[in-house]
Amino acid sequence: MCGIVAYLGEKQAYPILINGLRRLEYRGYDSAGVALLEGDALTIYKCQGKVSDLESHINGRSTVGTVGIGHTRWATHGPPNDVNAHPHQGTSGDLALIHNGIIENYAPIKEELVHRGHVFRSDTDTEVLVHLIDDIQRSENVDLAEAVRLALSNVVGAYAIVVIDRKDPEVMVAARKSSPLVIGIGEGEFFCASDATPIVEHTKNVVYLEDGEIAVIDRTKGLKIRNIKNQVKTPFIQELEMQLEALEKGGYDHFMLKEIHEQSRSIRDSMRGRLNLGKGEVVLGGIKDYEQKFVNAKRILILGCGTSWHAGMVGEYLFEEFARIPVEVEYASEFRYRNPIVNEDDIVIAISQSGETADTLAAIELAKGRGAMIIGICNVVGSSIARVTHAGSYTHAGPEIGVASTKAFTAQVTVLTLMALMIGQKRGTLSGGNFYRLLNELDAIPDKVQKVLQKEAQIKYIADIYKDASNALYLGRGYTFPVALEGALKLKEISYIHAEGYPAAEMKHGPIALIDEAMPVFVIATKGASYEKVVSNIQEVKARKGKIIAIVTEGDTMVKDLADHVIEIPETADPLVPLLSVVPLQLISYHIAVMRGCNVDQPRNLAKSVTVE
Repeated sequence: MCGIVAYLGEKQAYPILINGLRRLEYRGYDSAGVALLEGDALTIYKCQGKVSDLESHINGRSTVGTVGIGHTRWATHGPPNDVNAHPHQGTSGDLALIHNGIIENYAPIKEELVHRGHVFRSDTDTEVLVHLIDDIQRSENVDLAEAVRLALSNVVGAYAIVVIDRKDPEVMVAARKSSPLVIGIGEGEFFCASDATPIVEHTKNVVYLEDGEIAVIDRTKGLKIRNIKNQVKTPFIQELEMQLEALEKGGYDHFMLKEIHEQSRSIRDSMRGRLNLGKGEVVLGGIKDYEQKFVNAKRILILGCGTSWHAGMVGEYLFEEFARIPVEVEYASEFRYRNPIVNEDDIVIAISQSGETADTLAAIELAKGRGAMIIGICNVVGSSIARVTHAGSYTHAGPEIGVASTKAFTAQVTVLTLMALMIGQKRGTLSGGNFYRLLNELDAIPDKVQKVLQKEAQIKYIADIYKDASNALYLGRGYTFPVALEGALKLKEISYIHAEGYPAAEMKHGPIALIDEAMPVFVIATKGASYEKVVSNIQEVKARKGKIIAIVTEGDTMVKDLADHVIEIPETADPLVPLLSVVPLQLISYHIAVMRGCNVDQPRNLAKSVTVE
């Protein structure tokens, strides 16, 4: 959840750290800090607020140092304030440490350290860890790397850490377990970060640390990796494919708006090389070796959190219709705590934009331990989920910086659609004519998304009418029920308006009590199997003076006569409607939030990559 960046080299560290923190601020933005090391002089600046607040705090002060660590926080232990901000120091004042994750057994460690004379200033588990390293370093008379290894052997939890020592300014130590950490290797310089975004402008060569690994970065000796058991590991250097331009706003006011408008391309990129109209086939190279197990599966379990869970719900409809395989969609955060039934002939599909979602990773480990085959769908190359799953497919959405997910959702649904089509064809449960028809419809989706985006002015006008609403209801049926959930989530996340998504038929079983003339009701009423039923639901809302904003198929007249506002989307096959109908809901949420003065890219209390439980 927190953002980590560090530098060791010949350049001044501070500009690199600050720029890196800006790129990582989507991971946490309630406080920030840096530690700079030059010779034996260790300087720490930190404060509550955003990275811009840290810059103001530092302005005019010395920022000399060719070694440095930086951190932007999403609070877990202790409220956001100057004291709880990272970096933290131990009793000696020699060490500075930054941390992403949670040390679960920090309380007994802290109690023991207090008995040993340590004094704590913050409420954080992170300060306990740096005190422990400090204590071991002095009592055992070992160097920093060994002190870190011994300390981590005694902690339970998740961590990505970087530590520096003013007594040894040539060395920086990093380690990870269940939280991401990547090391960039430049010309005579090294970088550490929570992900590749702060590194890409400096080097394309990176090493992704594995769980339980400790990296010792030495200015003269280079990079050495060993694990908690003190076994030497050989670094595997990869080349980044990320482009720097993808991390900029590109003329848009917010990353979220840019990413909404990128969906035509990101959907196309997620199909590229996989959907072949000429040959009439779908090829997913990442799962090719496991196709037969997929074909023979008795059940599919789909795991995800938040938006990824909503994408998984669309996947449930797709797999059951195309491949006729029973599907269950589970919140990853609940899955591991209810002793789930997992069989060896089950397929588990784990979905995560970041590939680092802690709840999803924990659920994967449980299912893997019970013999299931795990397929990953994620957006970040080299992420933890990409490494721990048996196989999988990247979404190719490109970096998503806005905390509220948009293009990741449509990219995930695209990949799930390709999977379901491929398995349906191979199982013989999807007729040849229907298969080819759906391939052609899917190939046309990016252009149709572009047509929806051209309606932004109309959508902005509607947003202005309902920007002051206190509550909103979202209704859909069949394939569009998950879209209703996703639309409501977007409004909640970025505008702080209470909103709920429901199957349209469930409205009369409770939510209808909320409807009055002040209640906007967003209804996805596209032509399809449930069209007439949805029209009946709209009439029920209108009878109670509710305000209807309807997403309809181009040329619709029946709903247009009933609704207060209609947004037309191009006609497509029913299973592909989620890819089009979600776009106007994303835009409505975005414009309402902007009009309400909300921070669209960094909504309160949220972080992009949820790496703690």
